[in-house]
Amino acid sequence: MQTYNVIGLMSGTSLDGLDLAYCQFLKKNETWEFKILNTKSVDYTTQFKAQLKNAINLAVPEFTELHNSYGSWLGEQVKLFGEEHKLEVQFIASHGHTTHHKPEKGFTLQIGSGQHIANACGITTIADFRTNDVALGGQGAPLVPIGDMHLFSEHDFCLNLGGISNVSFQQNNKRVAYDIGIANMLLNYVTNTINLAYDKNGALAKSGFVNTELLHKLNNLEYYKLPYPKSTGYEWFKKEIIPIIEKTKDATENILHTSVIHICDTISKDLLNASNKTNNSLLVTGGGALNGFLMNTLKSKLGVNFTIDTTSKTVIEFKEALIFAFMGVLRHLEKPNALASVTGAKKDSSCGVIYIPQ
Repeated sequence: MQTYNVIGLMSGTSLDGLDLAYCQFLKKNETWEFKILNTKSVDYTTQFKAQLKNAINLAVPEFTELHNSYGSWLGEQVKLFGEEHKLEVQFIASHGHTTHHKPEKGFTLQIGSGQHIANACGITTIADFRTNDVALGGQGAPLVPIGDMHLFSEHDFCLNLGGISNVSFQQNNKRVAYDIGIANMLLNYVTNTINLAYDKNGALAKSGFVNTELLHKLNNLEYYKLPYPKSTGYEWFKKEIIPIIEKTKDATENILHTSVIHICDTISKDLLNASNKTNNSLLVTGGGALNGFLMNTLKSKLGVNFTIDTTSKTVIEFKEALIFAFMGVLRHLEKPNALASVTGAKKDSSCGVIYIPQ
């Protein structure tokens, strides 16, 4: 039995910071087992967050410079993490930070140069997990379902509440997954207008009331009517949602309250439509799983058809980093880690570019 010790790196669209997870994977017969042995989150400085948010507007020279310098920074964080815990690492699997996502135009970009990561930490690095799937006609997203299928198969549905909400489940013996819509990206945008990083436990949102006009506009966005496979990102949020929020004259707590209702409306509608039995096990991870008001609202809207499963805070917060580490293992083994049934690509593929430290 082969054991793999890998560090997974994840920077989500909500710009919370960098997640590092040192994971161990073991394959027994056809079943994968995992342990998350060490974790670390590194918050972005206000300046760094602004740089990453503005990356979409940069000209090619400045963009390339950021891509390389961010890669070096990621490698330095890996080196520090490894030294702090005296880790023995076979390779790094880095998601990078998504700056551009336009699969319908044939491209997606995650900054954080794999070669710069490898050179900065001295460890073989696997990065750029999405490009090959897009080159095969896929969305390049979501990719996490491969981990849901192999590592969390005991759950009927896996829901991730990051900057974007996405879901994964088995249907007709195939894995189906897609981005449902907006999640923490919207909530954090609203709290940032009052210099609050996030709404802890949804307390501010809970104190507000529904703005019916705002809710109607959000619930009727065109993206929600599209069939899957589909994926979205910051461009959609910037173009379609920010203008609606900016034109809404209401108290912050009411906008937050309405946003939570909207998020739960879109999720519950899709989950109830996809459900074909009465008692479904739903695993919820990502930052939104720690928002008490959001979770209670979702539970209420899903009703008796779904049981929301609890898991460790470590898995809630580091599941994406864990799964990108696992995707790195599959790439190392040249096994499929991007599913055509999920992304809409021509075929399953083993995605990720391997960089050897120089």
